[in-house]
Amino acid sequence: MVTLVSTSQRALAPEISTWPDDNPQLIGSRCAGCGATTFPVQRRCPKCSGGDMSDVLLPRRGTVVAWTTQGFPPGAPYKGPTGKDFVPFGVGLVELRDGDRGVIRVEGRLTENDPAKLAFGQEVELTMVPFTKDEDGAELVTFAFAPVDN
Repeated sequence: MVTLVSTSQRALAPEISTWPDDNPQLIGSRCAGCGATTFPVQRRCPKCSGGDMSDVLLPRRGTVVAWTTQGFPPGAPYKGPTGKDFVPFGVGLVELRDGDRGVIRVEGRLTENDPAKLAFGQEVELTMVPFTKDEDGAELVTFAFAPVDN
């Protein structure tokens, strides 16, 4: 999936991904002591409390473990569209995989919001989607997971 980048786009949270790379990846961290992987980056391991964490690029593809649709604007600190501008969106828990091994489960937006087109175990891939505009009119983008057409 190719992500188009214009000069009027910015990442909502630039520290969590490699966007504007053509094939962006989320940035997590991995504990040298116990091997636990976190997202977003953490400096201490939530599993063993160790402090030897290093940044790691997370796999782009995964499977939907759980999902729902968000039919109304979330509460604070949500800064996206509201009122007539709000469009319902899918939200999923996605297990990112490295071969046959699950690396981490990440909660994020889904590009699909039609329940008839979402399924447990569905393969998805990381992409970036428009979210809102900032005070200067630049489009803010955020990560989401799009169904993979096999």
